[in-house]
Amino acid sequence: MSARQAGALVYSTEEGRICPACSKPVAQCSCRMQGAIPVSDGVVRISLETKGRRGKGVTVIKGIPLNALELTALAKQLKTTCGSGGTAKDGLIEIQGDHRDLIEQKLSARWVVKRSGGR
Repeated sequence: MSARQAGALVYSTEEGRICPACSKPVAQCSCRMQGAIPVSDGVVRISLETKGRRGKGVTVIKGIPLNALELTALAKQLKTTCGSGGTAKDGLIEIQGDHRDLIEQKLSARWVVKRSGGR
């Protein structure tokens, strides 16, 4: 029986999200889930999405070959650079607003960057 089936804690108001594998807060997680780097084709894709956001544009960055902690740190840098909010979750970064040009300039120094989507 897995921890989730046994009724293990997955969220705490004091600690936030809890890792289901090691039962520690996600920020302090030391299990293999934090260290995993997502498989990608080596191309970072930047797009603008509005679906499910009531018409508000969000810049989405996919395919960055970093683990969860490094992805969160990069998201913080990009949010500061763009001067807007955002998040890093599920292997991608979302920045509020249309900041594709600025993000493309920032990331092209480290990775191959392509725009995806029609706009």
